[in-house]
Amino acid sequence: MRWASAFLITLLGLAPAQAEITTRMVLGALPVAGFKYYSGKHLWEGLKIGDALTLLRDADNPHDANAIRIEWHGEMLGFVPRAGNVSVAKLMDKGVKISGRIVHLQPGRSQWQRILFEIVLDE
Repeated sequence: MRWASAFLITLLGLAPAQAEITTRMVLGALPVAGFKYYSGKHLWEGLKIGDALTLLRDADNPHDANAIRIEWHGEMLGFVPRAGNVSVAKLMDKGVKISGRIVHLQPGRSQWQRILFEIVLDE
């Protein structure tokens, strides 16, 4: 991947300092777990598709050693569901930068359908 970036920089005639190329890889899309138990319902009106989410490793969580908190503007929305958190937790534990982004908002009663977010690996 880095050779492709170098090729583009050369092709465009840019010095490396002039060209900032970032790589993002979407690892998957999941619903926010526990939405109804945290700040999500109070923040609902302010949430927008495309909003950035902060994913924070919560290794000391007494219920799940692979827990990853999801926050929006410093407010907790919930967690990455257990079914999708093991691989992401391992990456985060190795120092890989992981972020999130809201991709779907669904008004309704079901917490599993309210917020769908992408897990993004940033380079």
